[in-house]
Amino acid sequence: MALIALAADKGSPGVTTAAVALAAVWPRRVLLAETDPAGGDLVYRSAAAHGGPLNPNTGMLSIAATARRGLVPDQLWDHVQPLSGGLEVLVGLGIAEQAAGLAGLWPTLGHAFASLADSPNAPADVIADCGRVSGDTPAVELFPHASLVLLISRTEPEALARVRDRAAALAGKLHGGSRSAATLNSPVIGVVLVADPGNAAKLAGQVNDMLVHAQTGARVVGTLADDPAGAEQLAGRRRGRLDKSLLIRSARKVTADVYQQYGAAWAAQAQAAQQQTHAAPPQGHGAGR
Repeated sequence: MALIALAADKGSPGVTTAAVALAAVWPRRVLLAETDPAGGDLVYRSAAAHGGPLNPNTGMLSIAATARRGLVPDQLWDHVQPLSGGLEVLVGLGIAEQAAGLAGLWPTLGHAFASLADSPNAPADVIADCGRVSGDTPAVELFPHASLVLLISRTEPEALARVRDRAAALAGKLHGGSRSAATLNSPVIGVVLVADPGNAAKLAGQVNDMLVHAQTGARVVGTLADDPAGAEQLAGRRRGRLDKSLLIRSARKVTADVYQQYGAAWAAQAQAAQQQTHAAPPQGHGAGR
């Protein structure tokens, strides 16, 4: 159905934790892609399905050579590793310097991620952990191919001011002059707040009002519980019933709300795109030789 890109403006609000949590409860098959040009974290914090460490050379690093020759969406699976809980992951780069090997390939990756949902063999949605997007990070080249860009933010005043300004900047870049939240621009720009569950609903309403008043074109799509214990469980560093944690319970609500709000529209867009593709004349016909 979709490419969902997660990012933050500044600091460490928990983009990777949010990406893993959402992917863990996603209602369809999903591929979690670590696309942060600064490097991934999962190779250091998560175990592979076989019980050993993840291979840092299989993932974004190995896909660079493949993508230079063109990339069919199903080829993504050749570079995927399963985590111990079964989640399928495209492991990120080891260090920022390796991002040079992906120069010029980000749009190709974005198209492959977005098209994976329509694969006749192994369809899946893609959740991409893009890390911080302040400055000129090349990960923003994935965004035009996404159905939803989620900005992750904590609730300190300075964090909220930054996410407001970042949302407005992205809307200008991706949507041009159209910033109306009432219009379903593509990609949709949403904000997910990492908040204390006790006042999350009130904060979400206040922040949403701020985004609307500032004409950012973005809206709050949900809140994730600020749950350090749940985050430790998710990373495999603490025992406990992960499915009962506040983090996972809140992630389930976010995914359900996202599908309820946007799922039908995404499905209609995908169907229209498929019809347009089938209606296009075959390449090489109709022209003189």
